[in-house]
Amino acid sequence: MSFDRLGLTPELLRAVADQGYTEPTPVQAAAIPLVLAGRDLLAGAQTGTGKTAAFVLPILQRLNAGPSRTPDRGAAGRPPGAGRRHVRVLVLAPTRELALQVEESVRTYGARRPVRSVAIYGGVGFGPQASALRAGAEVVVATPGRLLDHAAQHTIDLSRVEVLVLDEADRMLDMGFIRDIRKILAMLPDRRQNLLFSATFSDEIRGLATGLLDRPAEVDVAPRNTPAALVRQLVHPVDRERKRELLSSLVRSRRLDQTLVFARTKHGANRLAEQLGRDGIATAAIHGNKAQAQRVRALADFKAGRVTVLVATDIAARGLDIDALPHVVNYELPMVPEDYVHRIGRTGRAGVEGEAISLVCVDEAPLLRSIEKLLRRQIPVEVVAGFAPDRSIPAEPIRLRSAQGGAPARSWSRDPRVPAGPRRAEGRARPQPIAFAGRPVSTGRPDRASRADRAQRPAGPRGVTGGRPSTSPGPRFVALPGERFAGRDPATRRAAS
Repeated sequence: MSFDRLGLTPELLRAVADQGYTEPTPVQAAAIPLVLAGRDLLAGAQTGTGKTAAFVLPILQRLNAGPSRTPDRGAAGRPPGAGRRHVRVLVLAPTRELALQVEESVRTYGARRPVRSVAIYGGVGFGPQASALRAGAEVVVATPGRLLDHAAQHTIDLSRVEVLVLDEADRMLDMGFIRDIRKILAMLPDRRQNLLFSATFSDEIRGLATGLLDRPAEVDVAPRNTPAALVRQLVHPVDRERKRELLSSLVRSRRLDQTLVFARTKHGANRLAEQLGRDGIATAAIHGNKAQAQRVRALADFKAGRVTVLVATDIAARGLDIDALPHVVNYELPMVPEDYVHRIGRTGRAGVEGEAISLVCVDEAPLLRSIEKLLRRQIPVEVVAGFAPDRSIPAEPIRLRSAQGGAPARSWSRDPRVPAGPRRAEGRARPQPIAFAGRPVSTGRPDRASRADRAQRPAGPRGVTGGRPSTSPGPRFVALPGERFAGRDPATRRAAS
């Protein structure tokens, strides 16, 4: 199927062609005609499936079709200087990165027939955003916290919104935005089109959809918690104290080039970036404590190749859209198994193969088992020469253990009944494991093609890629302030926005 069979106008078809896209992705092929028909929509799609374009393209067509059909309610309640333009489309996103990328998509696909749009998010000055809103914007892409700040200051009027989009709705619920969302819904007119996009259809999402959507069409293009088919997954067992050394070795040996690395905490991300920098590797870090300008600059340097490794926390990496990202590394496994799927979804997008490597120490064996249980498969294990783990080292509790103080792992083995074994005597050579959970373990792999060689391989028809999906609510774990569950306290939730 080609885009010209979806009912899009010639201007939008040319804008899509300008970006080099020839065929719609499954979510685009299913969703665009439904949105054009004015239907409410409940859509589930994995990362890299093109969900952003699935709603941006038909929304632009609606805006270009003519002025608002919503009657003008007069000047009462309208912000001063709002002029003739008013907010017709509101997109809610969980993070500032995703808000910026969605708004950029509005400008990109609307290049041949522009509409005025603005991104509203925390971490930057309030005044310039208020000025942009007063100048008039038909499309507002916002994080919930900052949007409520503008509503409280009467710098935005939502009374004539025609289309509401909740992007990564499950992530917003997981970050504790449900109360903010309800406040925002109360400001919107009753008659409007509602589009809800989510990576999962949890009970919470179903409940939100029931109260929000009117006889919705439903699109689900991928099973829940299924990793991208083009992602090659691999586990490298390693001692906890040698993770940074192994990561540095992989990068310097060019087995990893452009790499997005995930750490659990902001402090850990900073420390790792500094250590890799001392190893001579161009590295940047992004997390919730970084100013927006710093985050934008770090991402721009990474995309431009000036930075080889970008270290990120889960929240900071939400919505990152990096074309043809070849590698994702889990420097530390996530505490919530679903986050593993979302992390590795940063690569293997738009028909281009990618690789996801996890550096796993003895402490993380239970986390690995939980991930494999979610995936319903075992991830291949490969010991890197010179970095075989010392099986005599006992497991220690992970810093972000559950609030109830879960028991530490007993052994690196996948079978918790296997004892850790005696400690290694001083001066004795480390045992070199030849099996992992009863199955052979590779101790090396053939030289892989360079990135340039991979780039010359045919990737097949391209599809428009969008932002990144999100997690369903999982077990609650202790986190540092502003980290994994930063949204649950109102103050930290606003900071995350």
